[in-house]
Amino acid sequence: MKKIFIFLSLTMSISISAQRTLDTIYANDQKNVALFFSSPIRQGITGASHFVFTYNREKEQYFGLLQAKPGLESNLLAVTRDGSVYSYILKYSERLSKLNYFIAANERIGKEAPLNKPVQQEKKNFVAKENRKDYFLRACTHLLKSKSTTIAIKRKQGIKLELEKMIYEGSEVYLVIAIKNTSGINFEIDYLNVYRTNGNNNRKASFQRIQQQVVYQHDNPNTILTGLSQRFVYVLPKFVLGDNEKLMLELKELNGSRKVILEDNFKKIVRTKRPS
Repeated sequence: MKKIFIFLSLTMSISISAQRTLDTIYANDQKNVALFFSSPIRQGITGASHFVFTYNREKEQYFGLLQAKPGLESNLLAVTRDGSVYSYILKYSERLSKLNYFIAANERIGKEAPLNKPVQQEKKNFVAKENRKDYFLRACTHLLKSKSTTIAIKRKQGIKLELEKMIYEGSEVYLVIAIKNTSGINFEIDYLNVYRTNGNNNRKASFQRIQQQVVYQHDNPNTILTGLSQRFVYVLPKFVLGDNEKLMLELKELNGSRKVILEDNFKKIVRTKRPS
């Protein structure tokens, strides 16, 4: 009888803990709100697309960044490496009284799996990452087979850099990019980087750019032969451009001086679609 009483008391305490009122975190599109956890972040999901939570998916880190567009309130669900689950209400606010949240382990709402199964958890993580790559492959293949469109183009010295599509899907954004070479000289690619920029590039003191992480590349070329073109796809963690921000693609030639920069805010022409 005593054992039954203890079990019932424990069950009730867990139920009450799970149903406690969630704390609220405020964010906007002008500033980054940083969330620091006591264990590295393994997964973070927001309930609505106008809230974006970014974190390093390749190398697990202790912090993530939150941004928001105006809209209805939503929620954030985060899971850390040790299996702790955290949940918060998200709201948009033009004024932010707090930019950094240091989240203690006792703020978790529960555990994803028992602590005595670390080996099984590691195997589950590995399978999830491999399955994600398979999904990227299928989605990118589908996008390259679909009809090409044009969002923005930049031409310089016989090299055309074109952004065909910008598609949001889940926690990623897909960029379909095309490069065409009509210069008469083969173009070896040193790099093609993606940045978020803020300010006027002609006034260096007020210009900032942040390189965006590319989590998957599909059919990206090393060389564009003269007279030919190549289409490929970059997959990045989802981001939201602020009112004063632009997206920049910077293409640089290897062992040469040619460089093409395509920059725009793309806000009026972003296409939202689910790759199949």
